[in-house]
Amino acid sequence: MDEIVKLVMKKTGLPKDTATAAVKVVIDFLKKKLPPAVGKAIDAYLSGKGDVASAVNMLGGLLDSSKKKKK
Repeated sequence: MDEIVKLVMKKTGLPKDTATAAVKVVIDFLKKKLPPAVGKAIDAYLSGKGDVASAVNMLGGLLDSSKKKKK
């Protein structure tokens, strides 16, 4: 999560405490809105036990399936 916080600080000029709070809000929001498996992948990535590719692949599969349902 530190990497994301540093990026937010760099892009916005926010102090570390504020950037950390903002990142936590966004992560919590995403975990509530996305399926549990994606939330677990986010947690794993943030704890250093996962990789972004697995989360992106899960999300990509979800988006593909939602497009098929709309047709």
